[in-house]
Amino acid sequence: MMSHDFAPELGDQHLRLSGLRFAANLGILEHEKRAPQPIQVDAELNLGAQPLRPRDDDITHVLDYRKVRQIIIDECTAEHVNLLESLIGKLCQRLLGLHGVQGVRVTITKLEIFDDCAVAIRMEAGRW
Repeated sequence: MMSHDFAPELGDQHLRLSGLRFAANLGILEHEKRAPQPIQVDAELNLGAQPLRPRDDDITHVLDYRKVRQIIIDECTAEHVNLLESLIGKLCQRLLGLHGVQGVRVTITKLEIFDDCAVAIRMEAGRW
């Protein structure tokens, strides 16, 4: 008799939002404190083992990515934050608090801080 370490009706599921762009109040420089600046947020959420087919086709039985998108925007625009490190930590905590989320990978990019490059910070938290 063979032993299987996997269940054929399950698969590891990740939800990814990429290229989400909006303006946020972020930074320590004077011009950053005066006006919002464009950022980009990329997020991946580990939802762990999920049925290959949901029990039904009802949005209430899965993680609604509209909700995830809105949480990202709300957390990043709630108040002025000096450091990317502070903002990304706060955002990771909020996303980890969502039902069923086991891990998060988040990247926040400041798109226009320099003329010759973008600056990004990435954080991974939870289980992968």
